[in-house]
Amino acid sequence: MKYVIIGNGIASIGAIEGFRKVDTENEILVIGSEDSPAYGRPLISYLLAGKIGPERLSLRPKEFYEKSNVTLKLGTTVTGIDTSAKTVSTDKGESIGFDNLLIATGGIPFTPPIPGSDGVDVYNFTNLDHAQQLISKAKDIKRAVVIGGGLIGLKAGESLFDRGVDVTILELSPRILSLAFDENAASLAGARLEEVGLNVRCGVSAKEIQRDSDGNLKGVHLTDGDFLQADAVVIAIGVVPNYNLAKDSGIEVDRGIKVDDNMCTSAEGVFAAGDVAQAKDLLFGDDRVIPIWTNAYNQGFCAGKNMAGSCIEFTGSLAMNSISFYGLPTISVGTVNPPENDASYEVATSLDQKKKSYRKLVFKNDRMVGYVLVGDIDMAGMYTAFVKFQMAVPEDAKKQILAGEPDVLMWPDDFFKETWNPGWEEQD
Repeated sequence: MKYVIIGNGIASIGAIEGFRKVDTENEILVIGSEDSPAYGRPLISYLLAGKIGPERLSLRPKEFYEKSNVTLKLGTTVTGIDTSAKTVSTDKGESIGFDNLLIATGGIPFTPPIPGSDGVDVYNFTNLDHAQQLISKAKDIKRAVVIGGGLIGLKAGESLFDRGVDVTILELSPRILSLAFDENAASLAGARLEEVGLNVRCGVSAKEIQRDSDGNLKGVHLTDGDFLQADAVVIAIGVVPNYNLAKDSGIEVDRGIKVDDNMCTSAEGVFAAGDVAQAKDLLFGDDRVIPIWTNAYNQGFCAGKNMAGSCIEFTGSLAMNSISFYGLPTISVGTVNPPENDASYEVATSLDQKKKSYRKLVFKNDRMVGYVLVGDIDMAGMYTAFVKFQMAVPEDAKKQILAGEPDVLMWPDDFFKETWNPGWEEQD
């Protein structure tokens, strides 16, 4: 039995560890297009800010691959998959056979057609190579424009700002982190960024990136008619699933690679996991692409076990974001912006501007389905448990939760029995 993994990120790590729970002997080959072993992409911002060194990026030590009997083929791009012959072809002219294949190619940056975006000093902040380029040029960068006020854009802007760069973040939506925050949470976070000197402009984006006759970057024309001088531009609008390899091989795709509850694609012996996979949503039950680290690992772990002979179901992805804005911690989980005209949702909010504290709890029927915390996040673990495990919340318990006093004693006895009994291990 030969296992091949295309992609070398957190989903691949999950798959390797899933394999080895079931099969401790057969060969695993990981093919990665980058030259580096698997690294923590969220840590790129800390590297750029100078808060950590490159040695802190690795997800697992070198010994992990040796002990797990994993062969790494780095700096190699898979160019095709033959699902009938069960082979993959690479840009090195190789044809590699497999018994079971995992596609974990992640996401690729979405770059809108902005005039002038092709050329030097324009970056996507999603890989180590771009971070290293920015680090090497940081001393010469005085002004930078970040296009996109999502998680990637905010961390990129913060990292450059920490290196002494004058940064302006542009967000076309009325608020930053529009999917993870509501107006109150975004206002507190935006105010904190403004306090330290980061410029955040919402409701506006880049119309054109201006260059001189030699192609050198001059600045950014905005959709409101303004112009910002810039020595570097980071486009961080988001990522889209990197599924073309699967699509070209005839594997069924939609918004991502479609998988069943076992993480298997439409092709026999071919699985998918991570930011490229359209998998079950924990709260809604339908299939979605939710590019969150924990989801990617869990999907990879489930796929690895199933590829090695187990038969377990993926419990579902959960939207989750956690970010700190210069000492102001925030976290959002699940459904945080429910439809305003849907009476089945109940929303409770508590805002303290002076303490820079905000809590939003979202219920649907008798379940908690999401929350946002800003400032005081001490109860985040408790709230997450209610959302993730979809425990019933009777009225008396809801009152205690709304008072900011959730308690583990509210959890039903059945939850402890199902979660911590010896037979549950197969479901992790």
